[in-house]
Amino acid sequence: MLSRRDAAVRLDITLEMATHHGIPTRLSEAELTAIEQDPPAWLVQSRANRTGAKKVWVRLDCVVCGYSEEARPKKWWPDWDHLMCDYHAPYQAPEPTAGFVRHEVEGVGSRFVALVDEKA
Repeated sequence: MLSRRDAAVRLDITLEMATHHGIPTRLSEAELTAIEQDPPAWLVQSRANRTGAKKVWVRLDCVVCGYSEEARPKKWWPDWDHLMCDYHAPYQAPEPTAGFVRHEVEGVGSRFVALVDEKA
């Protein structure tokens, strides 16, 4: 069984849209495949309206342990060079390129720290 959130990620729609259009809280892989293969009119319209400028979901991956999650991107997130889980020590991440300094931005996704390398 898949959650509504998993279905929203796979369909590339917001969780709110999934709820609004009656995607159940739990559905089988077969039910989701049926929606993907024969999308309802609202999903076809949603996809037609996309410009591609803003992603609905983004995959976040820890550079240290490989943990990953799908999250809704936020406007305040920086353009990062690496992400790591908030419990890893900074020395565990790859070193910044020579001539660059690193700063950290906490609160990306549910548990990530964005590592941003900038020219010194």
